[in-house]
Amino acid sequence: MYSIVTTAIVYGLESRCIRVEADVSNGLPVFEMVGFLSSEVKEAKERVRTALHNCGYTLPAKRITINLFPANVKKSGTGFDLPIAVAILAALGEIEKNALEETLIAGEISLSGQVQPVQGVLPIVAMAKEQGIKRCILPYVNLTEAKLIDGVTIWGVKNLLELTAYLKGKTYIEKEPIYIEETEQNSKKEDFSDINGQETVKRACEVAVAGRHNFLMIGPPGSGKTMIAQRIPGILPPMTKEEQLEISKIYSICGMLPQTGTLLQKRPFRSPHHTISINGLAGGGMIPKPGEISLAHKGVLFLDELPEYKKSTLEVMRQPMEDREIVLVRQAGAYRYPADFMLVAAMNPCNCGYYPDRNKCNCREADIRRYLGRISKPLLDRIDICIESPLICYDDLTKRKEKNEPSAQIRERVMAAVSRQQERFRGTGILYNSEIPSKDMETYCHLGEKQKKYMKEMYQKLELSVRGYYKILKVARTIADLDGTEEIEIRHLNEAVCYRILDKKYWE
Repeated sequence: MYSIVTTAIVYGLESRCIRVEADVSNGLPVFEMVGFLSSEVKEAKERVRTALHNCGYTLPAKRITINLFPANVKKSGTGFDLPIAVAILAALGEIEKNALEETLIAGEISLSGQVQPVQGVLPIVAMAKEQGIKRCILPYVNLTEAKLIDGVTIWGVKNLLELTAYLKGKTYIEKEPIYIEETEQNSKKEDFSDINGQETVKRACEVAVAGRHNFLMIGPPGSGKTMIAQRIPGILPPMTKEEQLEISKIYSICGMLPQTGTLLQKRPFRSPHHTISINGLAGGGMIPKPGEISLAHKGVLFLDELPEYKKSTLEVMRQPMEDREIVLVRQAGAYRYPADFMLVAAMNPCNCGYYPDRNKCNCREADIRRYLGRISKPLLDRIDICIESPLICYDDLTKRKEKNEPSAQIRERVMAAVSRQQERFRGTGILYNSEIPSKDMETYCHLGEKQKKYMKEMYQKLELSVRGYYKILKVARTIADLDGTEEIEIRHLNEAVCYRILDKKYWE
């Protein structure tokens, strides 16, 4: 007696099809499972045996063998419980085998037979659709998430007895998914009109968002660095459907996808604490999961108090900031996660926060160098825009809020600049100026004779690296887009250079 059931496993950002074979034959009574299994999958044997018993099914005193193939893929997670139980019942003749054709089953079961939710349902259903599978049987709690993929019939089941009844021919009763409305607290937006003064910092922030450039603010405590960063989501451009699906898959894998009945609509804004570990930032663990840099994909990763992070943790970002993805190599294989994020960071210039104002700063030169040295030169070189955030004067502080520019007005200019970039890069796979490869710099950041002469002077005077030189051109390209001009002018280059000289002031 033999049966086979289709299920899936999340591997990286995608999902892989797994076949569960069940064979019940004469021999010594034993329940054996093979197929490169992790500990939680091996434990499914006891969960399934007890759940079947509590649902009224008695396993015969025969040899039961379960094989999960392909055997070269490490099986992890608890989503194999339900397909293993169904495969055994089909092998025993309790379920017709033709009822399992073109069907994918996934879910965890408790000892009483209740079907429990699993993570990564969105990429699993997306894979099923690509493979031509017409029906997915999943836990009822995951129904909202599974319904986000069109073109596949979804059955949401609450327990094992309900599932077996449907597979035996009982008409499936369509269930209403569980929707959780977004609360007002989660949906409210911080607005730039709340910030008095700091016009230069707000301008630099606008440029950074328009071209998705990495952005660093340096200044004393209380100068508004964190407030400005928290208002960035209000000026980010909207996501495309493809971006929404890609980001929703990441959050589904981590079990963080809101049950609102829609894909994620807002770009991520992640702000991890400075005590975060390397695995927490980059991803990993025994069962690799995306880290904060992947959760910030197509959005913003905000690191407040940047020097307080461990230096080894910060250095992990260097490669993903260039490649826009991270590959985690483990014994079970290589896991590839996207990491196309905009880095926004804020920091004090020293331990007390008031350097270079020696009237307030009491730090020793060695302490200041040690504090700033926590940010390595290679990491600093990957930051496109570095701006100083000074203390706000009294006149700016008491200025009427109505005179401040709101986020909606800034967002209009950002959207206009993004539209120019989309038109320029149509069909190239490039989305923002920050992504222009070095081989295409002459094409998209062409300079006239005066501009070349100016940049030659800046290159030699500032002792720029090749990366630093190209980043100035990319930022100047974004500034020109905000101005609505196709030609990069001297004033655009001058502003872009000003965003690169601050590292000379503090680090050299």
